[in-house]
Amino acid sequence: MVISESFYLREDTLSIAKELLGKYLFTNIDGAITGGMIVETEAYMGVKDASCHTFNNRKSAKNATMYEQGGVAYMYICYGIHDMLNLVTGQMGKSHVVLIRAIEPTDGIEKMIERRGNFSLKKLSNGPGSLAKALGLNKSFDKESLNSERLWLEDRGLILEESNIKITPRIGINCPEPFLTAPWRFLISGNTFVSRK
Repeated sequence: MVISESFYLREDTLSIAKELLGKYLFTNIDGAITGGMIVETEAYMGVKDASCHTFNNRKSAKNATMYEQGGVAYMYICYGIHDMLNLVTGQMGKSHVVLIRAIEPTDGIEKMIERRGNFSLKKLSNGPGSLAKALGLNKSFDKESLNSERLWLEDRGLILEESNIKITPRIGINCPEPFLTAPWRFLISGNTFVSRK
């Protein structure tokens, strides 16, 4: 079942980031469907989060999509190299997002390998830049609906027990406390497809 817009419009971004574990993310580019199960996410909490692109109400052409109503993709390029997929949540102006850090590939694996190169299955989409490349995601998907013909998420009925979910500080960020060690990263415990154990 395709996830409805109402899922993303809720104000509790941390719950959304956690509940995205076990959901499925797909792209359809030129008829090639690729995707897999989300196994790792991070929440970014808007203007009060020192690690967020909108901290202190920063506004620019690059981060404008973050201020949109929940239910669209926010794409940005990290280090001038890696495309990163974020899901905008909440109401217009909140600028809360969930970064999709890793998926377990399930569909279109051959196409994903073609895009990424000859990586092992475990390394095909085990990081935000890797998964974006594997799924064919780039800046053209910025502001794309999360329920479009090119990009969508599905709930296939997988229910994770709390004991199967690990919560840690976010990784790869450089900001002051309390944000540096805020427990806003969520992953499926023991899953071999997460970006970093």
